[in-house]
Amino acid sequence: QVQLVESGGGLVQAGASLTLSCTASGRTFSSYSVGWFRQAPGKEREFVAQTSRTGKTSYYADSVKGRFTISRDNDKNTAYLQMNSLESEDTAVYYCAASPRGGTIQLFGIDFDYWGQGTQVTVSS
Repeated sequence: QVQLVESGGGLVQAGASLTLSCTASGRTFSSYSVGWFRQAPGKEREFVAQTSRTGKTSYYADSVKGRFTISRDNDKNTAYLQMNSLESEDTAVYYCAASPRGGTIQLFGIDFDYWGQGTQVTVSS
């Protein structure tokens, strides 16, 4: 079992930056790839970013590529999502998730076994 807790969400203006954190407890964090997903009101959950177990391989949704950066610190059992140049379209609840798969190929939501409770990000225009 892996427990995930997101933090760092909030209300910001368009163009601002925000960093989300995902802290894990339970089994060895470095054994899991980590993904960030988001869900806006009335919309389906969508993939945002993913990093492999070592952090050497990452994938991004086209909508955030060049603005968001995913990273992880396995010594701190924490993954991060640095979000720059935020847009109103980025408003959503952001979830981190952990998958036992290596993460060297892009994964889908179904591949992630553990999910956090989510943190709200609101971008005002």
